[in-house]
Amino acid sequence: MSTQLTDLLKIKHPIIMAPMFLVSNTAMVIEGMKSGIAGCIPALNYRTLDELRVSINELKAAKVSGGAFGYNLIVNKSNIKYKEQLRVICEEGCDFILTSLGNPEETIREAHAVGIKVFCDVTDLHFAKKVEQLGADAAVAVNSEAGGHRGNLSPQELTSLLHKELNIPVISAGGVGCKADINTMLSYGAAGVSVGSPFIASIEAGVTDDYKQACVDYGADDIVMTERISGTPCTVINTPYVQKIGTKSTGLEKLLNKNKTLKKWVKMIRFYIGMKTTEKAALQATYKTVWVAGPSIEHTKAILPTREIVENLTN
Repeated sequence: MSTQLTDLLKIKHPIIMAPMFLVSNTAMVIEGMKSGIAGCIPALNYRTLDELRVSINELKAAKVSGGAFGYNLIVNKSNIKYKEQLRVICEEGCDFILTSLGNPEETIREAHAVGIKVFCDVTDLHFAKKVEQLGADAAVAVNSEAGGHRGNLSPQELTSLLHKELNIPVISAGGVGCKADINTMLSYGAAGVSVGSPFIASIEAGVTDDYKQACVDYGADDIVMTERISGTPCTVINTPYVQKIGTKSTGLEKLLNKNKTLKKWVKMIRFYIGMKTTEKAALQATYKTVWVAGPSIEHTKAILPTREIVENLTN
């Protein structure tokens, strides 16, 4: 299937394996590339710059024709590692960078200088127009069906709107769990799709079997929004532990967020605490289960190799 995304990245299928905090790893991306799709890993999955550099070189060595790889950068001030991560990625090279949660201007400038494409997460037309003006190679339309931090507009509304108003390709992110969903997104004008949650239950994913099995056992109706991870609404599986701790910010956090001076620091602390909680749930056997996922786990029926998940999405 040939689309603007397959042409941009020289891949067989118009699919990006979405970057997922703690879940995405080189093993998944390598299997994805072998299957003809692109894979993306959050730079924050690596504690050190040396680890990030090693992963880039591992993927460069494993890259095959018809596959591509990239990295996700959180480009706002809460990510103090951002500038150094960008430097390492530009030094070592990859096919694309996907930006989230901030102004991508510096990333676009630095990445383009070394021939790396930049795709930018957006949730509405206003920001989509901004990233287009800054020179983004594509807009990633994060819709209301996305896992993790999602948008407010439906897949049809957001994708159709951006396809109509932008001159750059639109990649639809959210609500894809099977081939029929991909075809639907393409019918809205998408040049491709970003797919995350179905790959959590892959054999190669570096999270606990409990997390993977939860994506099999739970479905779309079990996904809820919580403010308890990063301070920004995020979708998680509604486990008994999530029900116990609730999904809203505490009264103190709400009060402090009204203070312009303290707001930034409160968000940074909440982000740190939330990420640590998520890390424990994803990587350790614990009753404190905060598992990030989207409603597309409805189509996840078994823990499978990445290769088979791609086959299910494309056949």
